[in-house]
Amino acid sequence: MPTPEEKLFPTTKERFEDRRKERQHRDLQEEFFDHPTLLSVSRLISHGDFASIDYPISKGKEGGVFRATAGEGFRAVKVYRIGNTVFRSLPPYVVEEIRREASRHNFSRLVYAWTRREHTILGRLTDCGVRVPHPYAHYRNVLVMEFIGTPEGIAAPRLNESVVPEPEAVLADLTVQIRRMSHDAHLVHGDLSPYNILLHDGSPVLIDVAQAIPAEHPQARGLLERDLKTLSRYFARRCAVPAFEELWSSVGGASIGPKEAA
Repeated sequence: MPTPEEKLFPTTKERFEDRRKERQHRDLQEEFFDHPTLLSVSRLISHGDFASIDYPISKGKEGGVFRATAGEGFRAVKVYRIGNTVFRSLPPYVVEEIRREASRHNFSRLVYAWTRREHTILGRLTDCGVRVPHPYAHYRNVLVMEFIGTPEGIAAPRLNESVVPEPEAVLADLTVQIRRMSHDAHLVHGDLSPYNILLHDGSPVLIDVAQAIPAEHPQARGLLERDLKTLSRYFARRCAVPAFEELWSSVGGASIGPKEAA
């Protein structure tokens, strides 16, 4: 229990820690929360989608994911940066699709379309029983999703950061999720790797799905092959991996791609 003197005159270490937290908060606000984004967050809070943003879970060149408090639980809030950074690494088929909704020079509207796309795809996958974060709401460049983690608010790690006690079981589960995605939701992830799979209670959860492509697209088969080969390389260092042909059959790869005209 601090004494009155300690409360009035904090130690140098405490003052340094306060300044460090203030600097981190300021840097975070400058990096993600410009005035329009703050207005978007405020609108979502006023609609009851969450109560407050706690701290960042992950940050990347496209944006950041933050833990948020919602009632007695938590949610994940994804904030996309406004600018052309989001689109530099995207495949042309995705960029062209969202450019139908906005001018290629209007980065704000392009980011809004990208956010809306991820919300829509998450909803489609959820409806088809694919294990992904449930989407709750979106507005402009802010997406509110299910928090994947413990009831105490500790976020689930990415697969590449995890110790996987039963890799064979996780790979088998992944093939089920991929098959549901391609055959029930008619989508191929297209960028699946240990970096965009969470491991929660021993089960894989797919994330970062906005670049998903229709299973009937001419590039879908090639992207599915790439996804499976990426996962095979990862799991080959941890367990015995089925032959690629067996994995391909497990996810129903032969039916992916353009449908031949009758």
